[in-house]
Amino acid sequence: MKLWNKEDNLDKKIEEFTVGNDRKYDMYLAKYDVIASIAHAKMLCKIDILTDEESTKIINTLNIIFKNIESENFNIENDFEDIHSKIESLLIDELGNIGKKIHTGRSRNDQVLVATQLFLKNEINEIKKLTIKLFNTLIDLAETNKNELLPGYTHLQVAMPSSFGLWFSSYAENLIDDILYLKTAYEINNQNPLGSGAGYGSSFKIDRNFTTKELDFGDLKYNVVSAQMSRGKVEKSVIIAINSIASTLSRLSSDICFYMTQELNFVSFPDEITTGSSIMPHKKNPDVFELIRAKCNSLQSLINDFNIISINLTSGYHRDMQLYKGKIIESIIEIKKCLEILDITIKKIKIRKNILDDKRYKYVYSVENLNELVNNGYSFRDAYNEVSNNIKNNTFKPIKDIHHTMLGSIGNLCLKEIKIKMNKVIF
Repeated sequence: MKLWNKEDNLDKKIEEFTVGNDRKYDMYLAKYDVIASIAHAKMLCKIDILTDEESTKIINTLNIIFKNIESENFNIENDFEDIHSKIESLLIDELGNIGKKIHTGRSRNDQVLVATQLFLKNEINEIKKLTIKLFNTLIDLAETNKNELLPGYTHLQVAMPSSFGLWFSSYAENLIDDILYLKTAYEINNQNPLGSGAGYGSSFKIDRNFTTKELDFGDLKYNVVSAQMSRGKVEKSVIIAINSIASTLSRLSSDICFYMTQELNFVSFPDEITTGSSIMPHKKNPDVFELIRAKCNSLQSLINDFNIISINLTSGYHRDMQLYKGKIIESIIEIKKCLEILDITIKKIKIRKNILDDKRYKYVYSVENLNELVNNGYSFRDAYNEVSNNIKNNTFKPIKDIHHTMLGSIGNLCLKEIKIKMNKVIF
């Protein structure tokens, strides 16, 4: 069944090509199409398109469909083009002519838009929860390991003293920026598009304010053309947020892989988290972190896909936008898995203590020596040259008694302030 069914049958190959993987991905949108249809039925009753009795019958049937979807007792057969035609068909099978009235005053574009945005709102919240969970894990690890020093690196060269507390909390605070991207994506998706029809409204007295409240949208996408043009943009907003999170996770995973090398051996993990080699008995490979890195790097490329798909589109709806559906759903699934796995694994990290006692890292204190000279009356440049010459002449003796008090430094992590900052941006 097709919502646009005509007497002439569509060529089978053309049908397969145009439908693509919609049936698969529409299962993720199914319950949201039902929710939107219930709101639409209530609205049609309010404007006297449906009687109270008709509205009640439609809503009751939709609630049964919803329960079947929730219990996974639901599928979209190949006879149906998409979830929207399947649900309408079920209504017609159950209610006859009454079921045929549900599509009054809306288009399939309407349905896709509102179901997608309801789905994305929910998924943004799920991603937010997982991000906050990882944030709290990193803050706890920072507190536990705040006094454990390690060398900081720039250009992959030993730079200055750092600490595991500083390292963990740096990624925690970066996640706050990622939450801000999620917040923006949520606001973009929190605008009700229902009632735009095919993009040019309807002669029916559709009450769009009613469905906005009924569906718990924060606002209405007023202009009906703008509502249709938001297709692709709403998905892109989520992709941008996912990109930001993916960038943070990828970088953290790279750090872990680097720190796990035998040459550094800063951190390690239990055997159940690492993998071995088929021929080298000593190997403990960071496969899980390499895969997180690869998956997250791959996710960051999706914004280019989205831009290319929409780069030369005119106003109004185009079938090109169908390709967004699978990409956004798969990216959501992937980032949620990465967040979950990283949180599980990093809780089991083992920190090597007294790393800076190794003579290889004595030059990590060069800035401390420089600062000490400045405190004793040297100009900064003279102090710099003095320490530089000592290093060249192999007469450098590091000052290891360090007391950093600056906000956000190894001696003052500001974990309380970072947690307050996160609480301010949570939506």
